[in-house]
Parts: sequence; C-alpha cells; structure tokens
Amino acid sequence: MTVGTGTGRHPREAQPSNGGAREEQEDHGHVEYREDREKRGNHEEREDRGNRKEREEQEGWGELVAAALLGAERRRPPGGSVTALLDAAATETVRRRAGARPAVPGQRPAHAPADGRPPLPGAAERRLAALLADRAPGGAGAASGRRGAGPDLGELLPQWLTEANAHGYRAPTALLPALLDAARARTDLRAETLAFAGPRALWLARYNADWKFALRDGVRRRAPDGRPDETEKVWQEGLFAERVALLTAVRRRDPDAATALLASTWQTERAEDRLMFLDSLREGLRLSDEPFLERALADRSRTVRATAAELLTALPGSALAARMADRARGCVTPDRTGGSGGIAVTAPSACDADMQRDGIAPKPPSGRGERAWWLGQLVEAAPLEVWGEQLGGATPAEIIALPVADGWRDDLHAAWCGAAVRQRNAPWARALIGEPTDPFAEGPGDPAKLLSVLPEEERGAWAARFVAAHGLSEAFRVLGMCGVPWPLPLGRAVVDALEIARDAGSYPWSFSGVMGLAERCLDPSDTERLAPLAAVPDEKEGESPGAGAYWAESFQRLLATLRLRSVMLAELRNEVPDSGPELPAPNG
Repeated sequence: MTVGTGTGRHPREAQPSNGGAREEQEDHGHVEYREDREKRGNHEEREDRGNRKEREEQEGWGELVAAALLGAERRRPPGGSVTALLDAAATETVRRRAGARPAVPGQRPAHAPADGRPPLPGAAERRLAALLADRAPGGAGAASGRRGAGPDLGELLPQWLTEANAHGYRAPTALLPALLDAARARTDLRAETLAFAGPRALWLARYNADWKFALRDGVRRRAPDGRPDETEKVWQEGLFAERVALLTAVRRRDPDAATALLASTWQTERAEDRLMFLDSLREGLRLSDEPFLERALADRSRTVRATAAELLTALPGSALAARMADRARGCVTPDRTGGSGGIAVTAPSACDADMQRDGIAPKPPSGRGERAWWLGQLVEAAPLEVWGEQLGGATPAEIIALPVADGWRDDLHAAWCGAAVRQRNAPWARALIGEPTDPFAEGPGDPAKLLSVLPEEERGAWAARFVAAHGLSEAFRVLGMCGVPWPLPLGRAVVDALEIARDAGSYPWSFSGVMGLAERCLDPSDTERLAPLAAVPDEKEGESPGAGAYWAESFQRLLATLRLRSVMLAELRNEVPDSGPELPAPNG
C-alpha cells in the first residue's frame, strides 16, 4: 500500500531535487548580481553627479577669474555687474576654503642648532642687508649700461664677509636665505659665507634643493668626531664630501693616521676619488707619507701617478727626489770646455720606463721638442739644493747669472721657476724674478707665480716697482698676488700710473680691471689724498672727446668705494653709532 503525503504529491516531488537547488542558487545569484549592479550604477551615478558638479564649480570659478582679469568692459561679468562678480567671488572663495581637505601632517623638523657667536652690531647688520639686496636681480647694483659714480656694493661683499669672520660674528637669522642665495650664485663666496652663516645655514639648506651646495661644501668645514669607531664608520659609510672632511680633519690631528686610513681602502676607491684623496695629503706633507706615495706611482690612473710624483718631489728627502736629482746632475753640469765658468746642458735622449714611473710624461705638448720637454720635467722635479753642490757652492742669484751653453738658458731657467713655485723656495724665487725691469715676455717664467712664493711685504714692494717701471698694461696678474689692503707704496704707484694714463689721453675702460682691483684693494686710509683726481679736467687739444669726464667718474667711484669700505670696517668694529634703519652709502 502506498502511503500518501499531506500535499497529495508523489513522494519524489516532496523532496527538492539537486537540479532544483541549483536553480534556486542561480536565481539567488541573479538577484545578487542585479542588486550589485544597481548599487554600482547608483554609485557611478552619484560619482558622475559629483564629477559634473566639480567640473561645473571649476568652470564657474574659471568664469569668475576670467571676468575679473579681462574687466567688465570686455566681458559681461556673471551676475551682470561688478558688484555681483565680487560677491560671487567672495562666496566661492569661502566655499573653496571651507571644503579643502586637511593636509596629511608631516614630521616636525628638528630645531635649528644653536650658534653661540656674538651677533653683528646693528649698523653692520643693516650694511649686510644692503650688500645682499644690491646683488639681487633688479637691485641697485643690477647693471644696465655704465656703472656710474656710485660704489659697486656686490663686489664689496667678499671683503665684508672676510672681516666679519675675522671678528667672529654670527649671521643674522633673517638674512640666512639671502646669504645662501648669494653663495649659490658666486662660488668665490661659498667658503666665507658658510663660515659666517654657521650651522644654521646647513640646517636650513636641507629644506631647499637650491642650497644643496652648502651640504656638500659645508660638511668639509665640520670637524668629525675623533672617536675611532665614529671615524671608521664615516670613512666606510659616509658620502664623498664627508669622507674628504674626515680625512682632512684626521690629517690635521694625526697625519700618519690619515695616511693609514686612506691606505686601508685605496684599492677599492674610484680613480677620481683617489685623486681627490691624494690631493688632501698636500697639507702637512711629510717623509712618513713616502711609502704610500711610492706605491701610488704604480697606480692605474695616469693623473694619480702624476700627482703622487708631484707630492714626492715636494719632499726633498724622498727617494724619488734623489732619483730625479741623479738624472738632473747628468744633464746639467759645469761647462769646462770654454773656460767661461758657465753651465753645459745635455738633454735626455730618451724617456725610459723608470722615468715614466717617476712621473715624467713622455709626449710633449704641441710645439715643444721631446728632449727639451724631458729636461724641463727632470730639472723641475729635482730638489733645488742640488744646484749649489753641483755648481761649486754658488748661491741661487749667482747660478742664475751664469751663462748657459747652446741656447738652453730659457728652458733651464723656466724649469727652475717651476721648481721654485712647487717647492715654495723663496731664495730661488727671489733670484729668478729679479728686479722688475723686464716685461713678462722676456722673463724665464711667470713672475706672478714666483711672486706668490715671496713674503707678503716683499710682494707689495716688488709689485710697486713693477708698476713704476712698466705702468699698468701687464700689472693685473701681479697686483692680484698682493695682499689686501695694498701697502701704501703699492697703492700710490697704482694711482700714479692711473693718473699718467689719464693725462696721456687713454680711455678709462682700458684700465677697468685695475680700477676695479684698486676699489677693493687700496688702503682706505689714503682716500682723501685721491680727492683732487675726482674733478673733471679741462679738455686738451687733440684729446679723445669726453675722456676727461669718464676718468673723473671713475675716480669718483673709486673715492666713494674707499669711503664706504672705511665705514664698513668701522661698523664691524662697532665704532659707528646705531642710529636706526637709515644707512646711506657714502659717495664722492
């Protein structure tokens, strides 16, 4: 007997089949899909409405801006009137600010380090602000044509910084950005600027990519920690500038330790880095550096080998100097043939491998013979003390006066000039430069380089005699080697030469370089003696038209600059009363 069900259906119909379950699942999935699609559609619709609204708002703001820029005369403003335009702009501005999303908070920067140096006197601080403003684009010093009779304030900034650093002042915080901008524009200002600006400038430079030079150059001024573990860490992991700063600081403290530090990583350094590191050994060069430098003679880089050889020749007791001396003795000997007591020269006939290892370049420059080139390098690298022994105990002046056979005099004397500059030998430089009677072209070497070897007072006296003998046409480089301010005899010789040039009818711009040097280098104490030169002279017959007025303007600018320099120095000495913000520049 069949048992029925309450529904009257077949028993198999009372149980849902698997197919039915799948159908229900599919129906449910379709429903979910439709709901999800509806949700996405609603979201996209809301997003579209939001985007449209944002576009409309941007367009509306653009219309307001365009109408304001063009003016009501050229475009009808929204709302029909200027008042309606301003009302709409005010409303939109408030709405835009109120709807701005808050920025993600960043990490608060560390406080700037303290600078314990004394502040500038008030007048000196205002003077610095004026000097920095003058160099800015569009400032009073922005050149447009002739300079006029006023001082060039921008050119006085280097001298001002040097004097401020000599007094030990710290830079005003508000002027640090302008100081860094000035140093960025002029590399000659960077050393003094970073010394004056101090640690706060380095802190500030981290937040402006335009001032990254301060991080590179300024790190060289900071003495690293002297602890061995810190030294090793910086040397192994630091940036190149930090490693150079470290090597320089260790070199000053313990030269042998610096050489050992460099030797520890020498083989793994890049060639350009090896050259820079090697150059840092010039300071405090000593015989204990010789073993390391001898190994550097076999370096893969030609420039590294040449620098190592140059450093070794600056050590008169080094083995390389002795080898060069032996070679040079064989080339330069007393002339015993004619009984003249002169010098005989036999130039090398070849440049062998040993000579090349010791830094002799085999290939001469264009226009120079090989043998003369090799001879010059050998003599320049040999210790100058060799020649007194080689030539019968003669002094440098006596050796220079000896005749040289076969036309080798200029080559030999030029090599001795190079040796005197390289070895910083004042007696030889003094003998070679002689009295300033010959023009540059007739001398054996470069008088300006030889002059740099002499004491400062002697440099000024020699330059004064040179200017008196030759005028100013060849004096620019010689004057650049003299200390600032110039000694009074040198300053007066330069002014006398300028006056002679004016009276001869020359134009002042032919001497603009010397005049610029005079503005920066003449002693301000001699200013009033120059005052008569600022008067406009009467034009003479046959004189270039207007030359007298141009000369008067140049001398007026010279006087104004010297007076300003005098006031600047007094301000830095705090000898000028702090009278408030007005700070007129002295003029002629």
